[in-house]
Amino acid sequence: MLTRKEKQRYNRHTLLDEIGEAGQSKLKDAKVLVIGAGGLGCPVLQYLAAAGVGKIGIIDDDVVDISNLQRQILYVEKNVGEPKVIAAKNRLQKMNSAIDIVVYNERLTANNAQELFLMYDIVVEGSDNFTTKYLANDAAVLTNKPLVFGSIYKFDGQVSVFNYKNGPTYRCLFPAVGSAEEMPSCSQVGVLGILPGIIGNLQANEVLKIILGIGEVLSGKLLLFDALQMQTQLIPFSRDPEAKITELKEVNSLCATAISDSVTYDEYLKSPECFNLLDVRSAEERIAFSIGGLHIPLSQLESRYSELTSKDNLLVYCASGIRSLKAITVLKKIFNRKKIFNLEGGIQKLKFDSER
Repeated sequence: MLTRKEKQRYNRHTLLDEIGEAGQSKLKDAKVLVIGAGGLGCPVLQYLAAAGVGKIGIIDDDVVDISNLQRQILYVEKNVGEPKVIAAKNRLQKMNSAIDIVVYNERLTANNAQELFLMYDIVVEGSDNFTTKYLANDAAVLTNKPLVFGSIYKFDGQVSVFNYKNGPTYRCLFPAVGSAEEMPSCSQVGVLGILPGIIGNLQANEVLKIILGIGEVLSGKLLLFDALQMQTQLIPFSRDPEAKITELKEVNSLCATAISDSVTYDEYLKSPECFNLLDVRSAEERIAFSIGGLHIPLSQLESRYSELTSKDNLLVYCASGIRSLKAITVLKKIFNRKKIFNLEGGIQKLKFDSER
């Protein structure tokens, strides 16, 4: 039952024949877990809270960075440095003090995913990496929870709903785990600030439809959105009987290539003369910010490796440390005797620190 105050607050919902007070009560009783409090998570959280979803869980282990403010409008400048889940909860409770918001300041892992999913009715996937998306999918299958999916890349977005009433899953659409080079993160290639807002709102819309039992859920359909052309495309896909999940385990992505040696930026500064820097970012990134050294974009490395023949103690860097790992894998095959190090975490944070 709705209280008198709730009837006033959600009046525009209850006026709709498709929702009414019964539908709003369903929203009040619903429990939704949101993975990631970043670009996609922020609009999802705001609109679920405003809609009156009774319990919202948020899992994320990141802190607010000034670079987030371009698109993650749940946060303000004073939140920089705070855990995202804490900043998000404080803001959302000011929006709607009547709902329950539970935060998990940690990463989603094979150890905690199933236990968390079992406490909620619906899971929203808003992460920015392959391993979490596959892990969330597998946990959703094993716990029989619908997974509302979203992804963004530059000016393009995707939305779908997986494992809805035994429908197709993420692995039916994308069977193989991709690499960071196939789909790099926003910190590497950039993203139109408004895009995650659009895609996140579409995800929130799917959540409400599932809870209320109205409309046609995006199960077995992948919605593609092009922000530059303002075009959408709906691609149907079916369940793959071979995409079976029997156990939950950590997903090994091709982008997670392990190397034996890494160096932090502080360690590099103590003995910069000991290293030869190699920047494997794009030309645009190089112009925007650099810490020097030879510049060979990752895509050109196999054709220009001869420029490194006379250099040893290579310290390879990129924005976040992912492309540099890939570069090191390539270089180790060519120069098996060279000492090659990865700049841990890349230089993206250095760039923003220098702009403050």
